[in-house]
Amino acid sequence: MTCFDSTSSTSEKINLLGKTLPQLEEFFVVQLGEKKFRAAQIMKWMHHRCADSFEQMTDLSKVLREKLNACAEIRPPKVVLEDISSDGTRKWVLEVGNGSHVEAVLIPVGDNRRTLCVSSQVGCSLDCSFCSTGKQGFQRNLTPAEIIGQVWVAQKSFGPRKDSSNRPVTNVVMMGMGEPLMNYQPAVDAMRIMLDDNGYGLSKRRVTLSTSGLVPQLDQLGDDIDVSLAISLHAPNDELRNQLVPINRKYPIQELLDACKRYLKKCGDSREITVEYTLMAGINDQQQHALELAALLKQLPCKINLIPFNPFPDSGYERPSRNQVMRFQSWLHEQGYSAPIRTTRGEDIDAACGQLVGRVQDKTRRSARYADQNRIAATQLDLPPSN
Repeated sequence: MTCFDSTSSTSEKINLLGKTLPQLEEFFVVQLGEKKFRAAQIMKWMHHRCADSFEQMTDLSKVLREKLNACAEIRPPKVVLEDISSDGTRKWVLEVGNGSHVEAVLIPVGDNRRTLCVSSQVGCSLDCSFCSTGKQGFQRNLTPAEIIGQVWVAQKSFGPRKDSSNRPVTNVVMMGMGEPLMNYQPAVDAMRIMLDDNGYGLSKRRVTLSTSGLVPQLDQLGDDIDVSLAISLHAPNDELRNQLVPINRKYPIQELLDACKRYLKKCGDSREITVEYTLMAGINDQQQHALELAALLKQLPCKINLIPFNPFPDSGYERPSRNQVMRFQSWLHEQGYSAPIRTTRGEDIDAACGQLVGRVQDKTRRSARYADQNRIAATQLDLPPSN
């Protein structure tokens, strides 16, 4: 029998790992001539028990297992490296084909919460000036199997899930490498698997998509799924944000905030937006920035996540002092905002926010350009270049 992936130029087996429940139901009914309930059965084997072989599925008949082996597979990303920080943060470097690598990071918070930071692209094309991943250029989008496969790898590292309370991954944030809304459908499909009780059974409030502000895709997202939303703002005005987050030149701040309000309205509950604000010394961390930010967000239900900048070579930015970060937080508190400071985790294994770069090949020579710019600036100022 044949049921190979029609989107491929070669007769590759269909990777079931990235299929949503409706897609699996269609596969079993249309392509295999089986009952629809097999879809939920297979999903639980893959995502609850971390099965990667049909032979492990002992409640399937031998005939069905042979049919599946003939044309389908369960293929998660290959783990190239697993590193554990002194603070318990775990980072995986994952191979996703053709020499491409991405990173996923699991952050433990207390005894019962583990947040997995998931990548959606190999590299990133948005070129935010303070992000290490952005300086490595863009290679390609990830497939749904490669995105959800990161959750699978983290889950498997703790062993099979035996009951609903045994959740090694309690929260997922689409905040890793790449801009999820630039890889729209695969990201949405992966999140649907995260939410599905046959998949990872996560609450829509425990799955968060972070975007730099692609307004049309954000409007579409509100029609397709209602996960939690975070926006990478990092500046209180267009002039500064144009420098830090170049996509702002196409979709300015007010357009982004209006799209956020529309998204919240579609959610239909008392949700709020998480505003991500990376603090860089002397760039966006002064009192006037805090007051401008407070005025800007006045009409948006939100909390402001303050992220002290995590250094990396040739960035040109510095982390503010602890006292300055706390002053910035205090200014926002005085304006009535919740503004938690994100604790830097996994910095000793380059797993902190903004540091994800892995082994991505710099096909655009972006990192080399930044290093050259740094050397030129240092020469003009008669300073030693940074290493």
